Amino acid sequence: MDKASGSKNTDSKSSKRRHDSESVMEVETVNGIEGKAKNKSSTKRTKNVAGNEQRKVPVPAHRYTPLKENWEKIFTPVVEHLQLQIRFNLKSRNVELRTSPETPDISNLQKGADFIKAFVLGFEVEDALALLRLDDLFVETFEVQDVKPLKGDHLSRAIGRLAGKGGRTKFTIENVTRTRIVLADCKVHILGSYQNIQIARRAICNLILGSPPSKVYGQLRNVSSRISERF
Repeated sequence: MDKASGSKNTDSKSSKRRHDSESVMEVETVNGIEGKAKNKSSTKRTKNVAGNEQRKVPVPAHRYTPLKENWEKIFTPVVEHLQLQIRFNLKSRNVELRTSPETPDISNLQKGADFIKAFVLGFEVEDALALLRLDDLFVETFEVQDVKPLKGDHLSRAIGRLAGKGGRTKFTIENVTRTRIVLADCKVHILGSYQNIQIARRAICNLILGSPPSKVYGQLRNVSSRISERF
């Protein structure tokens, strides 16, 4: 009986180790953005899409030119990898996505819409592509006034603190938290995994509330060392 129980314990320990190693291997980084690696088993499963499902993503006026310049980079992954149909409707000023008979999975339509939305919000095409390559990535948006009601020069100074000299503060937060940040007027957009977005958001909120960048850097250093120890 002791031998049997001993073998069971060793089996459970080895299975735990295997599970831990698998969970560690799941994390992947694409273009500096950390997220969960795609499951290879899920790509084998194909669900035939019946009917023409559609998504429309409105494009604001200031994103027309970047969309035109990067259209080929946007068009290629949507058509080749997601097997979707895409067009820009000049009348309604929307990017329209539609499933085709070749679309393997209906979820590809939502992935494509999220990818276009991320680009429209101001993220680079290479950064937005991480939404297609990694699982469990999100875009979180909030306004500076949501954290602290500021007006006039006080608001301008808060946005300046977020960016830093030559964008240094923003780049530091991005590199430590493995996220991407877009400062669009009073709005802040963060692209990354759920856990990393929380860390980046906490740092941004502290800067808005008036913490000096040096103090925020110190807190980020502590957080990053804790994360590296965990992995």
